[in-house]
Amino acid sequence: MGVVFDNFDLFGRGLRTTASLAVLSYLVAFVLGTFVAGLRVSPIPPLRWVGTVWTEALRNIPLTVLFFVFFFGFTKIGISYFPFTSSVIVLGCYTSAFVAETVRSGINSVAAGQAEAARALGLTFPQVLGTIVLPQALRTVVAPLGSLFIALTKNTSIAYTVAVVELARVFNDLANQTGEAIPLFAGVAAAYLILTLSSSAAIGVIERKVAIRR
Repeated sequence: MGVVFDNFDLFGRGLRTTASLAVLSYLVAFVLGTFVAGLRVSPIPPLRWVGTVWTEALRNIPLTVLFFVFFFGFTKIGISYFPFTSSVIVLGCYTSAFVAETVRSGINSVAAGQAEAARALGLTFPQVLGTIVLPQALRTVVAPLGSLFIALTKNTSIAYTVAVVELARVFNDLANQTGEAIPLFAGVAAAYLILTLSSSAAIGVIERKVAIRR
């Protein structure tokens, strides 16, 4: 494990970059996914169609393909960002499709009578969704949303293909330089475990705090 400790600063940098990618991408995914979930349950058919196309398209296109299309293909039409920013956008949009379906399942779990009562009082659809339905729906899907964050954390490894220096990139570069792949792999695996296990513990705490008492 000497090669790991000798390059501890690089591992630390990779860990920070991976964590930053995961958090920022998830913020994008959560906001966008919640909005798309709202479109999916909208009473306006064209909006439901837009939400359906977004979720089905992104869920069925491999993440690696999205990275290459956005990072290399979009530059041909003048859309170009730094690798880190591009990674946040792609990871956020991709994960938003899964967030949307998770939130939609939470929305469907809220008793329909509550929304009907709110509409009878004169509330509009956005008001019903934002003040009555979503607060309850989100509390029921904390665990699935947390699982998506953990999956996103592991998906950040694909960012190494566009030169983002995160954990997978650190492993690849050091393995090529030193030839000591096994201890480096163990070090990277331990770093990912630190991120995912700590995230899992935090999600458990949040779930217990916001759980709906039956």
